[in-house]
Amino acid sequence: NMPSVGNPSKSLETIPKQPATMQELISSLNTVMGDQALGENNETVQRVKKLMRGYVSKSQDWEKYAVYQEGARYTRNLVDDGNGKYNLLILVWGENQASPIHDHAGSHCMMKLLDGQLDEDLFAWPANEAEESNLKKKRSAGLNTNSVAYMHDKIGLHRISNPSSGKKAVSLHLYSPPYDMCKVFDESTGAATSANCAAQRLGRSEHSTCSITSSSICEKPLRPATRST
Repeated sequence: NMPSVGNPSKSLETIPKQPATMQELISSLNTVMGDQALGENNETVQRVKKLMRGYVSKSQDWEKYAVYQEGARYTRNLVDDGNGKYNLLILVWGENQASPIHDHAGSHCMMKLLDGQLDEDLFAWPANEAEESNLKKKRSAGLNTNSVAYMHDKIGLHRISNPSSGKKAVSLHLYSPPYDMCKVFDESTGAATSANCAAQRLGRSEHSTCSITSSSICEKPLRPATRST
């Protein structure tokens, strides 16, 4: 639901530096993005990052979006369709669960941790897709509540994991442009497989379930995630 923007610069002046609620954050993001995609200029990227950093997470703001199906690795729940060139999702991560190593189909991804802890492992792209070889891990980093991270295919591939055995994690993601398909990678061989990354819309009878990949990858628990030292 896009607000009408008669004078973009005037609209930007009304954006709060620290959105007080999730709804205020969504409205502010809609105004900042206008009719653009996230990667069209660096100024928009920085404004989006500042807004997401400025919002202090409150569970009462987002708990209605944080739908989780027990036994799934994680769920992907649509929060807002944005302007058609981006969307907002809330992901709920099960205890000791992780995503596959994946790309972002050329899209920009901004992620804010709303609750819990997450670890990010960053990998280089396979040097030669025709030859099997281990993916090279570039770095690992821990994210705490209210942390904001940015990812794009130019940076590499990544895996997100919840290292906690006793607490789920909840994260807010802005994807621009939105995408339904991505690639997942085998860490030991570098082999890539196409995967379904579509978000689930809340309020439908089928309930919201994890759908970043096929059910064989997505819904069965992975080995427990361990925090890198």
